[in-house]
Amino acid sequence: MTEAAIPTLVLIAAAAVLAPIISEQTRGLRVPSVVIELGLGILIGPYVLKLAHPNDVVSALSDMGLTFLMFLAGFELDLNRIKGSPLRLAALGWLMSLALALGMAFALVSTGLALDTLIIGLSLTTTALGTLLPVLSDAGVLTTSFGPYILGIGSVGEFGPIVVVAILLTHKDPVASSVLLVSFVAIAAATALLATRAHPPRVVALLRRHLDSSAQLPVRVAVLLVFVLVYLAFELGLDVLLGAFAAGIVVRLLTVGPDSKAIESKLSAIGFGFFIPIFFIVSGIHFDVHVFISRPSALLRLPLFLALMLVVRGAPALLLYRRELRDVERVPLALFSATGLPLIVVITTIGTSEGRILPENAAALVGAGMLSVLLFPTIGLRRLRAATGPRSRADVSESETEVEPQPPHDDAGTSTGTDA
Repeated sequence: MTEAAIPTLVLIAAAAVLAPIISEQTRGLRVPSVVIELGLGILIGPYVLKLAHPNDVVSALSDMGLTFLMFLAGFELDLNRIKGSPLRLAALGWLMSLALALGMAFALVSTGLALDTLIIGLSLTTTALGTLLPVLSDAGVLTTSFGPYILGIGSVGEFGPIVVVAILLTHKDPVASSVLLVSFVAIAAATALLATRAHPPRVVALLRRHLDSSAQLPVRVAVLLVFVLVYLAFELGLDVLLGAFAAGIVVRLLTVGPDSKAIESKLSAIGFGFFIPIFFIVSGIHFDVHVFISRPSALLRLPLFLALMLVVRGAPALLLYRRELRDVERVPLALFSATGLPLIVVITTIGTSEGRILPENAAALVGAGMLSVLLFPTIGLRRLRAATGPRSRADVSESETEVEPQPPHDDAGTSTGTDA
């Protein structure tokens, strides 16, 4: 079985290498590497060149890629940066998005265009923080006063849908799932509290000695925590992505100190250098292009879902951040908020396996997610750069994508942003 996977893994590895190279060559269009990975997956998949044939080994590596994507999303969640207004507004905004999404999904079900309100609705409420992170980080957005707001929106936009999936899309009773979820959160919180307080000098010294040795002990401890919390979530009947996200938060708290940057670099290398590209390329391989050929009407659903994503996630950003951000900054925030993909793939996969979503809707939702990753961050970054005003040629030559939004001001003209 492993030998049968080798040709497909070679193709996936080649696609993973080509994606950032092609992305670099499209600097004028700023096509994110993740979109190219999906596109290359479609190209080598069964609907185009028919070269890649994923089996259990490839699928397992893809699942690990999704796990690491959620782990790194949780790892990037710096509660000290988003606490207060960014987190409060993000939570309120997601609840508004959920209400809007369920209402729109119910309308689609009522007209016969969809089968299940929850599946469609949840797919519209996601924000792809894990996908946005490398794009916004490379552009210098996360280290500005604008950063905490998009980090808050992205964190809640991933955590909220995962929690609802864990409660309502499992085969357990919702009340029982809620009890199990509370138990899991309590265990994860206790682990996080222990991580922040328990730093015995001998343990710290041991981890530091092996940070750059062949043992790579801090990295192994981090990976162990990922598997432990993913396993715990699985045993409790919850979605494993919740465990991965929680593991990222715990590891973030555990690695506070002078070596945190080194550990973060090593974990990012494992995720973005190996596992995560496999997930996106395999998602492209599994993308059902045939449904658009056999059912041309499905193509019309793609812009429909893209527009619904923009309304559902973008409208709360435009409405709730009027005191925190200037008008020219809220439009990019709305575009970043409406960027979704990984959880759309997960939710539509669950819906397809349970017969709760039409094939054309599943394909259109994933296609809309792909377009959102391609279009919304690019447009958002351009609008954000326009909002900062002209810069010197030296600044532009140093980094074409660097963004430095001005701190937001309230009506009195005083700064209300969070300094990075």
